[in-house]
Amino acid sequence: MSDLHRLLDGLTGWTPPGLPADIPHGDMPGDKVRIGEEHVRKANVIFPALVRELKKTKNDKAVASVFGGSGVGKSEIASVLAAYLRAAGIGCYVMSGDNYPHRIPMYNDAERVRIFRTGGLRALVDSGEYGDGIQKELSALWESGADADPAAAAERPWLKTYQSAGRAGLAGYLGTPTEQDYGEVNRIIEAFRSGERTVFLKRMGRTEDERWYGAVDFSDVGVLLLEWTHGGNEALRGIDVPILLYSTPDETREHRRLRARDGNTDSPFTSMVLEIEQREIERAIPNVKIMLSKSGELLKGAAE
Repeated sequence: MSDLHRLLDGLTGWTPPGLPADIPHGDMPGDKVRIGEEHVRKANVIFPALVRELKKTKNDKAVASVFGGSGVGKSEIASVLAAYLRAAGIGCYVMSGDNYPHRIPMYNDAERVRIFRTGGLRALVDSGEYGDGIQKELSALWESGADADPAAAAERPWLKTYQSAGRAGLAGYLGTPTEQDYGEVNRIIEAFRSGERTVFLKRMGRTEDERWYGAVDFSDVGVLLLEWTHGGNEALRGIDVPILLYSTPDETREHRRLRARDGNTDSPFTSMVLEIEQREIERAIPNVKIMLSKSGELLKGAAE
C-alpha cells in the first residue's frame, strides 16, 4: 500500500480538527483569502467525500480540483481541505489556476471587451443597421460601459444585434485555450504525477512586471489541489477528483465584492462574463466526482 493510501485509510471515523494558524493558501500573488464559518462548514461536508474518492486513485500522487463560479469560495474551501490533509500527515499543495491565463488581468479584461465590441460592431455593419447616428450613440454607451446592458437594448433594436454577436464572440474566448494556458497546467500536473521533486510554477500579479516562476518542492506532496474557475474544463488532463462548488452568477457576486479583486463587480459586462463562465462550469457536471450546492448540500459524492 502506498503512503498516501495508508494515510487515507487512517482517516476512518474522521472528525474535523481545529484549523492551524499557518493554514495553506493558494499561490496567487496578492490574493485575499478570508476563511469564514461557512467555508469551514462546507469543507467539513466535502472532506469525507474527498477521502473516499482519493482512496480510489491508483497512484501515490493524486490531483483534485476545486472549481466553480468566480467568487464562490474556491480559495477558502481549498485552503481548509489542504489544512485537513496536512493534519492527517498528507502533504498537500494548493495551486491557483489564476496564475495561468496568457495575459495579466488588466490586459485580459481589455481583450474580453475588445472581442465583445469588435464582434458587435461587425454585426451591425453586416446587418445594414450601422450608421453615423448609431455610432454616436454607441460611443456614448462605450464610455458609460452600458453597451452590454440588456436594459439599454429595450428601446434600441440595433443594440440587440450588437449584444448578441458580441456575446457570441466572447463565448468563443472565455475559458478556451486562447485565454487560458491549459498546456502549462497540464505539464505541471504530469510532472507532479510522475514524481518530479522540484517543479517551477508560474506566478502572475496584477502588472506586466509581476510575472515570475517559483521552484516548488513536490517530494513530500501527496495531493495537488488546483483551485480555479476553469478547474473542470475539458482541456485539463490528469484531474482525479473534480470538485464543483455549484452556484449561480448572482449568488457569487457579493463574495467577489468582499474579496475586492477588481472593480466593476456589478457591471453588465461582468454579469455577462459570469453567465458565459457558468455555461462552461455546467458542461463539466457529468464528470465531477463531488458537487456541493450553495447551501452546502452534497449533490454528488455521498457515501453509498
